[in-house]
Amino acid sequence: MNLTAHADSVPPRDADRATLLGRVFDPECHGPCVVAVRGDEVVDLTEVEPTVSGLLDRPDAVEVVRGHSGGRVWRLSDLLRATLAGDRAEPHFLAPVDLQVLKAAGVTFVRSMLERVIEERADGDLRRAEAVRSKLADLVAGRISQVGPGTPEAERVKEVLVQEGLWSQYLEVGIGPDPEIFTKAPVLSAVGTGAEIGVLARSTWNNPEPELVLAVTSRGEPVAATLGNDVNLRDFEGRSALLLTEAKDNNASCAIGPFLRLFDDGFTLDDARDLEVSLQITGNDGFQLEGVNPVAEISRDLQDLVGHACGRHHQYPDGFVLFTGTMFAPTEDRDEPGQGFTHKPGDVVRISSPALGSLVNVVTTAEDAPDWEFGIRALMDNLATRGLLGRGGSGATA
Repeated sequence: MNLTAHADSVPPRDADRATLLGRVFDPECHGPCVVAVRGDEVVDLTEVEPTVSGLLDRPDAVEVVRGHSGGRVWRLSDLLRATLAGDRAEPHFLAPVDLQVLKAAGVTFVRSMLERVIEERADGDLRRAEAVRSKLADLVAGRISQVGPGTPEAERVKEVLVQEGLWSQYLEVGIGPDPEIFTKAPVLSAVGTGAEIGVLARSTWNNPEPELVLAVTSRGEPVAATLGNDVNLRDFEGRSALLLTEAKDNNASCAIGPFLRLFDDGFTLDDARDLEVSLQITGNDGFQLEGVNPVAEISRDLQDLVGHACGRHHQYPDGFVLFTGTMFAPTEDRDEPGQGFTHKPGDVVRISSPALGSLVNVVTTAEDAPDWEFGIRALMDNLATRGLLGRGGSGATA
């Protein structure tokens, strides 16, 4: 599907003031380029740092992205046209991350937490979900919405829910001392804006998860933000939490983009805390759905989530990106009453925020999405062929 109508919304609203880092696939060199987006110019920084991971680890990353002369220059409009038209014969944008581990935090918003409980209680059957949703809304929501995770009050709420027979593993990670932190997908498997996203063909209940995504260095510092779609199979996860991998990690099931916005004097982690992430779904059947994910309503601070993911207990020498969770789980009926929402092939999913731009993708099955073929060995071979291994100030790819 041609998505070029979305081209103007892809860059952030204040792109002229933003420090933007991305990746471009260049057919001429058969591999990815690290790029800075500056107005309508996209500057190749691969000769400076051959990986995004290495560039983010540099103490002068903001200065390099904003001002280094770099190499080749593309027009942003040309790259967006090729990217959104699906023209892979021309240079086009990729997901803006490479060697970073793709991590995710789950159940970080009350509404999302309750939906996970519903999935579990309904055993992945969307027909049973509405009755469970109604009961939990009456009994649970008011008691949990203001509870701080890991606090004595949270422990008292847990005691009440256990007595009511409604305690759940999802409530445990939602208000307990330890959040859910999991590996979303393999390194280099994320797709970017304009790409197809995949759900398993045999899934009958699934949805997008629009999220703020943080880019974190090997030192554990969050240094940039972007948007993500943590595509989820609700029927699989609802049947058993042990099916999390099948629910979360499939071909083209992780979308990140359009660009990394580095934290600088004009955009900080505090600004990221106040963002609103919007979701819009448009189906070929005329179906329309919209929602908003206010990051400020998260139950755990962003820095706290980063601290649970890395530290003395776990290191990431190439850095990581962290999906910070969603409060938006669509429940609107799409077809028959009581059957709720699920994706259909051809759905256009647009996740956006004025400060971060738009991540736009088209839904297909994981089986029909383009095969994932460019992994770590392919990247290293490509960079070696181009004489780029060992270059860069960080030495991260040496």
